[in-house]
Amino acid sequence: MIRITSAIAIDESELEERFVLASGPGGQNVNKVASAVQLRFDAANSPSLPDAVRARLLKLSGARASKAGVITIVARRHRTQERNRAEAREKLVGLIRRAATPPKRRLKTRVPTGERTKRLEKKRQRSTIKRARSRPNEA
Repeated sequence: MIRITSAIAIDESELEERFVLASGPGGQNVNKVASAVQLRFDAANSPSLPDAVRARLLKLSGARASKAGVITIVARRHRTQERNRAEAREKLVGLIRRAATPPKRRLKTRVPTGERTKRLEKKRQRSTIKRARSRPNEA
């Protein structure tokens, strides 16, 4: 079990890992060892996630989520499989933690009356200046 928050934990059987060849540091090892990790998590069908968290998670994950609701996280920064695997899991846990905290509600605010009148007065002044620049009417 991977503990996300006090209320949310994900079973390791819900995660699918594939190891692929990685670019980057490693010398000749890069061509021989599949050290990059592709971690797949089916968020849409996960029984561990509440509905609200699932919806926020799929929205937060953006391009990493497929239309079927499967989130794919790629980790290839390190030379070893084990460190890349740990990094991919950390990324997933961080993403789910962000989705688990509900966003703060936005409070509606008003523009103060004084600010509004100041802005309109500046517009009037600017308009007068620009009008004064134009050619006088020949009437």
